[in-house]
Amino acid sequence: MILKGRAIKYGDNIDTDVIIPARYLNTSDEKELSAHCMEDIDPTFVGRVQKGDIIVGGKNFGCGSSREHAPIAIKASGVSLVIAKTFARIFFRNSINIGLPILESIEASDEIDEGDELEVDLDTGVIRDLTNGKSFSAEPFPPFMQELIKEGGLIPYLRKNK
Repeated sequence: MILKGRAIKYGDNIDTDVIIPARYLNTSDEKELSAHCMEDIDPTFVGRVQKGDIIVGGKNFGCGSSREHAPIAIKASGVSLVIAKTFARIFFRNSINIGLPILESIEASDEIDEGDELEVDLDTGVIRDLTNGKSFSAEPFPPFMQELIKEGGLIPYLRKNK
């Protein structure tokens, strides 16, 4: 699966409290969650994110509480992928469970700039920065997990394959 989008860049330790502030956890409505995604760290995010955009973060992306609302808010905002140096393990698992692709790449995180146009092959883990002409590698998911992501997450995957 090939994804293309514009990079929206953040730094290290982006926690679930800034991805979706706790004051909005009284809903599970994806549209409502996406309306407040990243607002405490980047009030411009909701107004500028476009369908297919790719978040690029630093170390420990998604740290903090185990709330599944965080990857749901990101995915519902139109983001197609998150690339980071490392992910908090619970955020990693929650992202896969809801069908939000994530890739770890130190080099991509360091070299990609805000607004760069990216092309990512989820099957091979190749990340191409079309703006600066550089390519980076990430470990692709095994076929089972790729299928789970393509189906939109664990629940849709299980419904299809029961």
